[in-house]
Amino acid sequence: MLDLRFIRENPEIVKENIRKKFQDQKLPLVDKVLELDRQNRAAITEAESLRASRNALSKQIGMLMGQAKKDPSKAAEAEDVKKQVTANAERLAFLEGEEARLDEEIRKIMLVIPNIIDPSVPIGPDDSANVEVQRFGEPTVPDFEIPYHTQIMESFGGIDMDAAGRVSGNGFYYLLGDIARLHEAVIAYARDFMIGKGFTYCIPPFMIHGNVVEGVMSQTDMDAMMYKIEGEDLYLIGTSEHSMIGRYIDQILPETSLPQTLTSYSPCFRKEKGAHGIEERGVYRIHQFEKQEMIVVCKPEDSMAWYDKMWKMSVELFRSMEIPVRQLECCSGDLADLKVKSCDIEAWSPRQQKYFEVCSCSNLGDAQARRLKIRVRGEDKKTYLPHTLNNTVVAPPRMLIAFLENHLQADGSVTIPEVLQPYMGGTKVLTPKQA
Repeated sequence: MLDLRFIRENPEIVKENIRKKFQDQKLPLVDKVLELDRQNRAAITEAESLRASRNALSKQIGMLMGQAKKDPSKAAEAEDVKKQVTANAERLAFLEGEEARLDEEIRKIMLVIPNIIDPSVPIGPDDSANVEVQRFGEPTVPDFEIPYHTQIMESFGGIDMDAAGRVSGNGFYYLLGDIARLHEAVIAYARDFMIGKGFTYCIPPFMIHGNVVEGVMSQTDMDAMMYKIEGEDLYLIGTSEHSMIGRYIDQILPETSLPQTLTSYSPCFRKEKGAHGIEERGVYRIHQFEKQEMIVVCKPEDSMAWYDKMWKMSVELFRSMEIPVRQLECCSGDLADLKVKSCDIEAWSPRQQKYFEVCSCSNLGDAQARRLKIRVRGEDKKTYLPHTLNNTVVAPPRMLIAFLENHLQADGSVTIPEVLQPYMGGTKVLTPKQA
């Protein structure tokens, strides 16, 4: 969310940013919010004048009533002033109602005007215009056929989607045996990897209030993603970033405590509305999964440096598990409204012979801090808004697709890279249970 003063002083910059995001339907909102702001400031000014007048008139009434003991005509004059005070009070009550109404209208519009994107963001209408920046590791295609990922899992007796469908419906799964253990090994390794990077490990709440949801994401994303608990002001988290950033709501942080660096484990719940392609069956796009996440709250001048550190951590993690990846810069039209800059880390799929998303790193500038009223008190005792960033560390079971495909052998076995072996009880190779 932008600063209203910034929109007031830079309306054309805000409109041009909207055009760059290919959201021309939002252009009228800039003029609308400026007009509402003008009306609101006028109402505030008049209300302040009436309050000052009320104090002066109250003193005048007291003086006239005192004089009325000697001069009865003063009593009539005092009654006239009382009528003026009553009229002013009615007008003031109306103006205060207008202030509340205009504040709410302005807030609703401000929530949908997109954040100003970084100048380095490539311009394009949708994810087809995202730009590959660099590759890490050599993508290879083996000389044997790689089955669909659920078939690989089934060969180890590691997945049961039919039973999950009977129990919970489409978009759920049971992981079993070696595959379930591999899932947890990846999560545990990712946890320790991030602790080794100096991040504080966190297990956050898995449900959050509506004001936190509104603070951390756009309304469009909220409607498409979040499950609401019926009858309560609680939502299941779609990612632990939501509750980790929400931890700082309405807080003033001492500047000396920055940066705040947290890494968290959580289950995640997403509606995942709409139909998806054949390659997104299985466990690629599901309603429930587990995830290791990272967030940073930092000084504004440090946020771009943290952005680079964070996506590089994801690359390092995947390369340590011997999975080729690439960095993909997200274009303007593919950025959610709160984001200043974002990139995806995509893993190589030997079966599809293409890359697919496994991590997403985002710099949100001060948008979340402004919405959640997170402030920092500097050495000069003045407060300012910090910047917030988030990045996926690892999100199995989707990550397992890349893992299984890249480590599958011709005989159906799956090799375990050295970094994961301690988390798998020393196992170096998984052997299928069925042909």
